[in-house]
Amino acid sequence: MRADRVAYNLPRAVRTLRGLTPRASFAHTSRMDIHGLTDLQVNGYAGIDFNDVALTAGALDHALATMRKAGVTTCLPTLITADEATLTARLQALDRAVSASRLGPTMVPGFHLEGPFLNPAQGYAGCHPPAAMVPPDPPMLDRIIGNLRRPVLLLTVAPERENAPALIAHARARGMVVAMGHTAADHAATNAAVAAGVTLSTHLGNALPQPQPKFLNPLMAQLAADGLSASFIADGIHLPPEALKVLIRAKTPARSILVTDATAAAAAPPGLYPFAGMTIEHTADGSVRVPHSTRLAGSALTLDQAVRNVIAWGLAEPETAMAMASTQPNALIAPALAHHGIIWLPAKISSV
Repeated sequence: MRADRVAYNLPRAVRTLRGLTPRASFAHTSRMDIHGLTDLQVNGYAGIDFNDVALTAGALDHALATMRKAGVTTCLPTLITADEATLTARLQALDRAVSASRLGPTMVPGFHLEGPFLNPAQGYAGCHPPAAMVPPDPPMLDRIIGNLRRPVLLLTVAPERENAPALIAHARARGMVVAMGHTAADHAATNAAVAAGVTLSTHLGNALPQPQPKFLNPLMAQLAADGLSASFIADGIHLPPEALKVLIRAKTPARSILVTDATAAAAAPPGLYPFAGMTIEHTADGSVRVPHSTRLAGSALTLDQAVRNVIAWGLAEPETAMAMASTQPNALIAPALAHHGIIWLPAKISSV
């Protein structure tokens, strides 16, 4: 598989990233190549819910085409927690849509499964249905995955749950990168997860109940684990910029990855949207929530805006911010791609 080259409008997409282009070359030419962006966690986009069992190739193409306008050339469509039958059907529908679509074969190397092996306790579950969360179960994972045309490349689990080590080992043997998220793991459980092969914290800083102990809590445990990279939702809503600054400093920019956790509300106006059998509300302040509650339900963030935000907030230089949304997520999933024999050459964006 190969991601293709994308013609991209420089004034709209690159120049607004405040000096994103290399200063030396930009002075001499109006055309240059930069890495396309990679989003490891995207539940939907542009009015389309990737968790819809009726997802069509045409609908997926609409979402992917809109995503490309934001500079994204690689993404892992993400499915959240559901009961086994529903999750299996959703994954099969997504797989069919990708294979039958025009853009899927060049933008989607595989999928991110965020659930159902998460912590159902209040606060940790987030907007996922806690009743559908189950203890780690390798045979169940095999049944959910079935015979997909494209593999699950990233699996998020709560490693403190019973039988998690067996699931982590099984997932890694099947070529998945394993992340931890929606988790109450303490320092011991986090260190054990890293020793077992977990390499990423999913949307670190979110899906945590309040209050937490001052020092001995899941956030501190994951920040202290040098073997973990971390993904962050840089929309200013999931994490205040001041908090994100601290988290990136603690994790280091080299181990920080920008994701959107986007829903159908991304690149779409305020209103009501479907999400994995729920209705979510994109409000005027930019947040996406379960209606009539304060509970966040994904985001309306686009990945180019996440890069802009990190630069504008003074959290990273342009080149570093771009790496957090391109080369660093690419490196994280590289072992999974290699396991499956997928040659995935991320696209370059040709600015014109």
